[in-house]
Amino acid sequence: MKELIQLIAGYEQAKAKGQAMALATVVQVDGSAYRRPGARMLVTQEGRLTGAISGGCLEGDALRKAQTVIFQQKPMLVTYDTTDEDDQKFGIGLGCNGIIHLLIEPIDLNQADHPIELIRQALANRELALLVTIFSLKTAQSEQVGTIYLRQGNQEFGSFQKIPSDYRAAIAQEVNSFEESKNRIHCYPELGELSVFFELIPPPVRILLFGAGNDALPVAQLAEILGHELHLIDGRKALANLTRFPSASKIIKGPADEVVEQLETDLHTVALLMTHNFDYELRVLEELTTRMLPYIGILGPKRKTDKLIHRLEEKGIRVFRDALYAPI
Repeated sequence: MKELIQLIAGYEQAKAKGQAMALATVVQVDGSAYRRPGARMLVTQEGRLTGAISGGCLEGDALRKAQTVIFQQKPMLVTYDTTDEDDQKFGIGLGCNGIIHLLIEPIDLNQADHPIELIRQALANRELALLVTIFSLKTAQSEQVGTIYLRQGNQEFGSFQKIPSDYRAAIAQEVNSFEESKNRIHCYPELGELSVFFELIPPPVRILLFGAGNDALPVAQLAEILGHELHLIDGRKALANLTRFPSASKIIKGPADEVVEQLETDLHTVALLMTHNFDYELRVLEELTTRMLPYIGILGPKRKTDKLIHRLEEKGIRVFRDALYAPI
């Protein structure tokens, strides 16, 4: 997720400078490779790279091909066969044993729904999005279709107008019934040679970090490295600030009764209770039991969590333990 955010930032910088760009996307991997389908790299006409498509082995060659795509303004499919023992042709030994198919698309700034804009839209709302990219291995030398459609909730962006009508119906049906929890590639042999990469783009994980003590500092740093969205919550104003937690996108300060009214949660939100304040966490946990969170981590010994649950049950509040992880 962090890589997609960096990709958009790199795009904005290049756009501000009026630079032409191309987007390289790993669309299919057969065998072993450093990156899986969905890995991306943005290339500018000046050769600036944002993101990565391998462990550093393919970037040089992909850069040269991307600049060709920028010049020709036509999508290109490139295949790297790292099962070939003569992998020195890519510059260094790859250390892989797979075949990587890379789609390189020009970014047309005059087009409202080009691939980067579709990705931007996917990240604009905290809702799972489905991105559709179409390519053909059988006609790899021909111009490719590319990333053309995004579905997020009831909203649609882009279209299937670039592909034959018989494909449109089949892919639309697939989109409407897509319920899988992971990416997949679908071929339609009865229709022809096209392959479709269905890619799920979830919103970044939001971490509600309760506690601004010194032990919360490395947790915040890890959240930033992983590209998570951090909300810091604490009653101690001297500790809960941007100087100590510069990566926090939101800081909520105040008594427990006040902060619980300001919590923003969804199915992609997790909570970490690290305040070292039993009464504070008791009130917080009381509120969190009413939210559909997949993970609530509680710092401290198991007996502390048992005591918290016991206090809540005495108040007639039922606590579902499936989402509780204690010790954290």
